[in-house]
Amino acid sequence: MANAPRLARWSSVVAVTLFTAAPHAASAAQPLNNDRPDAAIVDSDIRQEETLARTEAGKVITAIDRTRENIGTVRKTTKLDTVDIVFLTDAARSEGGPPPAIENKVKQHQDDVAELRQEIEANALLFNAIDSRRVMAEDVLAVEFDNPGKIVIYAAAKPPK
Repeated sequence: MANAPRLARWSSVVAVTLFTAAPHAASAAQPLNNDRPDAAIVDSDIRQEETLARTEAGKVITAIDRTRENIGTVRKTTKLDTVDIVFLTDAARSEGGPPPAIENKVKQHQDDVAELRQEIEANALLFNAIDSRRVMAEDVLAVEFDNPGKIVIYAAAKPPK
């Protein structure tokens, strides 16, 4: 037990060294001087579109119906060529929320939609993509994988100004 104080002292030295080195390691991993941080973080083409929920209701409802199977795909996604964020401007909270047909579908799949939102928050690529456009995960209604390398995220939100 004579080594216990010396071991505790060494543990403190190692912890302090790692703590002070961590910010330098992080800055080496992610350059912060990029003009487009979302491209550097996500390494995907992030596009946005504005449309009305009532116009896209069929696509959104179909995507909500597929939420259970899309959760696993979101969980496994590490690289995408394109992230399309579709702002359903008339479905934003400030506009009263989604139209009844979409709102009812979200309620019908509320546990799956909640899990999808958690998976998006846990996925660095997707979280940074929506965050770069100031979309909160709670505003995501559904996702759709158009083809390999492309995701469409339907958000009940208005784009940032």
